[in-house]
Parts: sequence; structure tokens; C-alpha cells
Amino acid sequence: QVHVVESGGALAQPGGSLRLSCAASGSIFQLYAMGWYRQAPGKQRQLVAKITSGGLTTYDDSVKGRFTVSFDYAKNTAFLQMNSLQGDDTAVYYCNADATDDTYRRNDHWGQGTQVTVAS
Repeated sequence: QVHVVESGGALAQPGGSLRLSCAASGSIFQLYAMGWYRQAPGKQRQLVAKITSGGLTTYDDSVKGRFTVSFDYAKNTAFLQMNSLQGDDTAVYYCNADATDDTYRRNDHWGQGTQVTVAS
């Protein structure tokens, strides 16, 4: 099995910063990409940022220039640096690992989510 655990969610003030971490572990045969998604109350889960094993990144337009996704290949850990936080960034942030496990099945593996609240 592949396990995904997020951390780093907290209460932040508008204009502030937070750094989220996501560690993938377990029976990982190959990791293709890791992505950060968020879901605000009453809204659908949406992609925030994604990084492939080759280092290619994708961002939602709403976070471009403010958020940066990175990946530590040695630790199978992804990070989301969030700067200039806004109230609309308030959501539960989920990490996704696109990976093949030791049964050679490729699946999306989700973490439990971490709450980010932006308020003064």
C-alpha cells in the first residue's frame, strides 16, 4: 500500500505564508507526480498545484505567483509554499500521489487533508 500524509495546515493572517508538506511512503514502485488539491466548504475539490517526477509544474491561475510546489525525491515528499495568502485560500488541502505500488498498479493515493484557514 501507498500512504500519503499531509501536514502544515494552520491559521494564517491575510498576506501571510504557510508551508505544507506531503510525505508518500509504503510500497511505492514508481512515483509519477504529486499534486495539491483543495476543497472549500460547498465547493468541489480543485487542483492547486502539481509536480511530476521530471520536475514539471502546473498551477491553478488563482495561485500563480503566490504558491510554489516542490519535491524532495530522496524523501518522496512534496511541499507547497504558500505566500500572500488570501481569504479565498481557506480550504482543506489534500495531497495526491500518482504512483505505482508493488503490485504494479498505478493509482491515485490521497492523504487525509490538512486545514488551512486564512483570517485576521
